[in-house]
Amino acid sequence: MPTQNQKIKRRNISGVFLLNKPLGLSSNAALQKVRWLYRANKAGHTGALDPLASGLLPICLGEATKFSHYLLDSTKRYQTTVKLGETTATGDVEGEILEKRDVPVLDKDKIEQVLAQFRGDIEQVPPMYSALKKQGRPLYELARKGIEVEREARPITIYALQLLDFNENSITLDVTCSKGTYIRVLGEDIGQALGCGGHLTMLHRIQTGHFDIIPEYTIEYLESLTEQEREALLLAVYSPVEHFTQVQVPEGRAEYFSRGMESNIEHPAEAQVLVFDGEKCLGLAEISDKKRLIPKRVLNLE
Repeated sequence: MPTQNQKIKRRNISGVFLLNKPLGLSSNAALQKVRWLYRANKAGHTGALDPLASGLLPICLGEATKFSHYLLDSTKRYQTTVKLGETTATGDVEGEILEKRDVPVLDKDKIEQVLAQFRGDIEQVPPMYSALKKQGRPLYELARKGIEVEREARPITIYALQLLDFNENSITLDVTCSKGTYIRVLGEDIGQALGCGGHLTMLHRIQTGHFDIIPEYTIEYLESLTEQEREALLLAVYSPVEHFTQVQVPEGRAEYFSRGMESNIEHPAEAQVLVFDGEKCLGLAEISDKKRLIPKRVLNLE
């Protein structure tokens, strides 16, 4: 196998790989590694994980990137450990310790009373160490210079928040949440509500949308396979939206659809449908009130 520094011949390959991202690697570095192993011309991930976070990072190759934003906007599920009694500049173990406080004696009832405050629709102030932009500059750039700016609280939803374990100075949680949720901030806020502050020491994503993590799908595992074996691991191009209604293109209209042309179709109006020609997915479309099939995202599969 050539080294990663050697040039390889890229190819048009499409599908979704459910990477189990390791600690210490940025999402972009993981993406580029997977892209290189598949020799893919095009690739994109579906929601960044910090280097200090691990877990599920769906990688979309080729034409699957046309559906990646649906996973960016999807529900996520994490397992995380919050160390209590210490706050840090970044909300995790990477930042310098800002304050140390005594941790009160904890029991399950006391923790559950606090967790109840964070279930459902809540508001959350984004952290300074984030990629959100202020006047065109990422907040983390300002934070690294010691500059703090005001951030507006944003609505998020915590669909489920379960206590998995606790001891005298930490709690481990299972969190299912909406897009835009910062687990670091959630950990800090829960620590504050417990009266002692806290920061994350572990963050592991186990679900993105309808995709669950497959533990063995690591970069090392991918490296150990032949090219044919790697291809067998790819999910269908349309798998990020496989739950959408599926319709067959009207007879004789497949080529017209692929050119972005509308067709008449006998189907109720629907905002988003997956269009097939037999077993081949042609792309996404809208069906109008006038029963017109309107292409929205056309796939270009060889």
